[in-house]
Amino acid sequence: MKVTTLIADDEPVARAGLRDLLADIAWIDTVGEVGNGPAAVEAIDRLRPDLVLLDVQMPGLTGLEVMERVRHRPHVVFTTAFGHHAVTAFELGALDYLLKPFGPERLRLALDRVQAALGEPNAEPSLDRLREALRQGPMTRLFVRSGAAVIPIAVTSVTWFEARGDYVAAHVGSTRHLLHLAMNRLEERLDPERFVRIHRAHIVNLDYVVAFRRIGKARLEAELRDGTRLPVSRTKSHDLRDLGA
Repeated sequence: MKVTTLIADDEPVARAGLRDLLADIAWIDTVGEVGNGPAAVEAIDRLRPDLVLLDVQMPGLTGLEVMERVRHRPHVVFTTAFGHHAVTAFELGALDYLLKPFGPERLRLALDRVQAALGEPNAEPSLDRLREALRQGPMTRLFVRSGAAVIPIAVTSVTWFEARGDYVAAHVGSTRHLLHLAMNRLEERLDPERFVRIHRAHIVNLDYVVAFRRIGKARLEAELRDGTRLPVSRTKSHDLRDLGA
């Protein structure tokens, strides 16, 4: 079955590049392309494509505004050339995206996710994920993948975050969710009044910390409600002891 696809991007070169890449994918049928937000709304409702490759920033309307106005609800892969916080949230597994410039391998990965999601309702969750990506200030939700589904998780429910190579593990109760991003980028989006980086590999939610206990002469460890004990770096131990002085 062919998946009808619309390209929406204000850059002619980007549209041409996408068109060429999509031509090599047998199950994609490109039915049109547009260069601004209002035209995207009109084309989506008229052509009713299965999939839209939609630029986040376009003249007239943003990608979010386009999706808020359309009557037809296609699957969406957002594209972006900038937006540090947006890309950070996308990398939490919140949303399929293409960061310009991209090549055929990255496009195929995004389209693999589309294939997995075909037949599943996804328009409203996509809007929620894009809002979270573009919002200012600390993020309130994470979006994690579970098979073909995307599950929203309240950030306040995360007990602690743990760096694990190229991933970060978000611990929620007895469940661990892997997020594909750097610890530093995650830290930038967390509420500093609630989440504290106690170690290069650990960020804790202070709402779940029972106590910071002394281990040895210069170090502390964080004891969490579930009994987990996490080491505190020497520098952070010094800062915390000063606060308690």
